[in-house]
Amino acid sequence: MLAVIKTGNKQYIVTPGQTIKIEKIEGEAGATVQFPEVLLVENDKAVEVGEPTVKGATVTGKIINQGKGPKVIAYKYKAKKRYHKKIGHRQFLTEVQITGIEVK
Repeated sequence: MLAVIKTGNKQYIVTPGQTIKIEKIEGEAGATVQFPEVLLVENDKAVEVGEPTVKGATVTGKIINQGKGPKVIAYKYKAKKRYHKKIGHRQFLTEVQITGIEVK
């Protein structure tokens, strides 16, 4: 069984038992989280596609860790104008283990 969920304006293909890193969501490590925006569910070769979401489908998960992603460096430069600027960014991430996919 697999599902496509939407969280943090991104889409993820998930299966039960899988661990994914998503944009930060509120909650402590060990807390349960639900993803109500399920776009697609595949169960025993039957595919159910939502318009835009599948009615009555939810994906549940458990928060494993809150942390930061790798540092990304952006460098701005204008030729012959003595302008340069270095910017760094680290995205806050939440590591979630998918515990179940339910369709009603």
